[in-house]
Amino acid sequence: MNFIKTKEHIYLNDNHNEMIAEVRFPLVGDHLVEINRTYVDSSLRGQGVANKLLEAAYQQLKEQNYKVIPTCSYALAWFKRNIDKQDILKPGLDLDKLKEECAI
Repeated sequence: MNFIKTKEHIYLNDNHNEMIAEVRFPLVGDHLVEINRTYVDSSLRGQGVANKLLEAAYQQLKEQNYKVIPTCSYALAWFKRNIDKQDILKPGLDLDKLKEECAI
């Protein structure tokens, strides 16, 4: 998949240049971002697109030495499942105490 990457957003457009999948991670502090939205269009669901978006975000944020607070329900569940990716989480963050604020 050819994701389009910006400083705070990774997304995928369809052939009509309409956004059909995204993960958003706005800057909320010094080298700290909040993953607050993961979206995948219904036409792509069940194909692992959300996982690929989070993998891309993980790589980008790790390379840039950012720390993460996942508040989107999908991102929160993703970090819980992918223990090896928790190295970019904000130090001291307890995933079980975070409130889920969005849904895929």
